[in-house]
Amino acid sequence: MNIPEKDINTLRLVGEAADSLGLEAYAVGGYVRDCLLQRPSKDIDFVTVGSGIELAKAVARKLGRGAHLSVFKNFGTARVNSRDLELEFVGARRESYSHDSRKPVVEDGTLVDDISRRDFTVNALALRVNAEGFGEVVDLFNGLADMERRVLRTPLDPDVTFSDDPLRMMRAVRFATQLRFAIDGNTYEGICRNASRLEIISRERIAEELNKIMKAPKPSIGWRLLLETGLLHYILPELEEMQKVDVVNGRAHKDNFDHTMKVLDKVAEKTDDLWLRWSALLHDIAKPRTKRWDPKIGWTFHNHNFVGAKMVPSIFRDLRLPLGEPMKFVQTMVELHMRPIVLSEEIVTDSAVRRLLFDAGDNIDSLMTLCEADITTGRPEKLKKCLDNFALVRRKLVELEERDRIRNFQPPITGNDIMTIFNIPPSKPIKELKEAIKDAILDGQIPNDRLAAYEFMLPIAEKIGLTKVNDLPDVCIESQKD
Repeated sequence: MNIPEKDINTLRLVGEAADSLGLEAYAVGGYVRDCLLQRPSKDIDFVTVGSGIELAKAVARKLGRGAHLSVFKNFGTARVNSRDLELEFVGARRESYSHDSRKPVVEDGTLVDDISRRDFTVNALALRVNAEGFGEVVDLFNGLADMERRVLRTPLDPDVTFSDDPLRMMRAVRFATQLRFAIDGNTYEGICRNASRLEIISRERIAEELNKIMKAPKPSIGWRLLLETGLLHYILPELEEMQKVDVVNGRAHKDNFDHTMKVLDKVAEKTDDLWLRWSALLHDIAKPRTKRWDPKIGWTFHNHNFVGAKMVPSIFRDLRLPLGEPMKFVQTMVELHMRPIVLSEEIVTDSAVRRLLFDAGDNIDSLMTLCEADITTGRPEKLKKCLDNFALVRRKLVELEERDRIRNFQPPITGNDIMTIFNIPPSKPIKELKEAIKDAILDGQIPNDRLAAYEFMLPIAEKIGLTKVNDLPDVCIESQKD
C-alpha cells in the first residue's frame, strides 16, 4: 500500500507510542480509503484495542511542544493537533442501538467489533501502525475488492446498518457523489426500504451531508440518488415535486427536476460557490406551485421566480441552513434569475441593463453565471442567439457601470435634501420624488449626478404642489451653471 511520504513518520510515531503501552493500533476509515485512492487527507483516525485516550496522551508527549491534546471522556475519544496534523483516537468498541435513536450504547470491543460497525466496506479497512506488521492492511469484508470495483457496500446486512444509523444512507449518497462510486444493489435496496428512518436524524446532520454533496464536482449525482431512493421525500419534498410531468392535449412541459440538475451541474463547472449552487438547485422550486395550463399558449409558470424567492426562507429554516447573508443571497438569485434570460431573448436596451445592474448590485456576476447555466435548450440556433445576447448583456453591464456608476448606487438627492429644499416633514412626496429620480437615472433620461437630479426634480415637485424654500444643500447652483 502506498502511504503518503508526509504521513509515514506520523504513523510510525503513533505505532511507537502504542508499542510502549502494549497496545495494537490501526489507522482506519476514510484515511485508508483515501490513501488507496491517492486522495489527500487532512486528518487521520486511529483505533486501538484498549484506551484511545491513553494512546492520545502518549502521542502528544512524543510530539512535544506545539502538540495540543483534547480529551472527550464521555465519548472515550481524544484528539491531538500539532501544526497541520489532526489525529483522532478511540478505543475499539461495539455498539447497540434502540429503534428511535441513532445514539448507540457503546461497550469496549475487539478490532473485529469496531470494523464491523463501519458504514461501508471501503471504510472498514484498517492499516496497522505497530512496528511489527507496520503497513499491513486488515480487510475483513473484502473492502479492497470493492475499492477495485468502485462499489459502496455495507459490511453487515444493510437493513441493520441503516436502521441502526440512518445517517449512513446519506453518507452512501455523499460518497457515491464525491468518489463517483456505484452503490451495490443490496445496499441500494436497503436504502430504499429504510428511507423513512431518516426522520429520526437531525436536520443539521442532514444539511451537513447535503452541503458536502453540493461541493462535489457533479452534485446532480447525489440529488438524483436522493430522488430515486426515496430519501428526497424526507429532505426536500418541494424538489421531489418537480419531477412530475403533466400532459394536456398531448402537450407536456419539460421535466423541471431534470432541467434543474443540468443547471446545477453547469453552475458547478463554473464556480465552487456553495450558495450559488444552492441558488441553482432552488431557482425553479416554485414551478410545481405556479404551473397552469393555458389553452392559448400551453403550460405557464407565471411569477415562479417571485413565489420561489418567498419559499427560500422556509426551506432554509427547515434544513437548518444559515438564515443570514447566504439565505438572502439565494433568495435574490431565485427572484432575479428570469431577468437576464428575458434580456437574452429580446432587444438588449441600456435601460433594462441599468435596472438589472441596480437590482442585482454586487451579485450581478453570480446572477449572470446562474442565468447562462439556465439555458439548457437543445435547439442550436436558439442556444446561439441566447448566448450571443448574454455576451452583449455582459458588455453593456461593464460599459454602463463605468459610465453611470449604477451598481449599488444611492439616489443623488436624499430624503433629507428634499425635506430641506421644500421645508416639509417626512411624507409620501419624498418617496415619490426619490422614485422619479431613480427611474430617470435608470432610464437614461438624466446622468447619475446630483445637480442633474436636482434640476429634474424641481418641475415634478411643483406639479405635486411643493414650493422650493431652500437651495440644494452643499451645491452652489449658479456657480455650477456658469
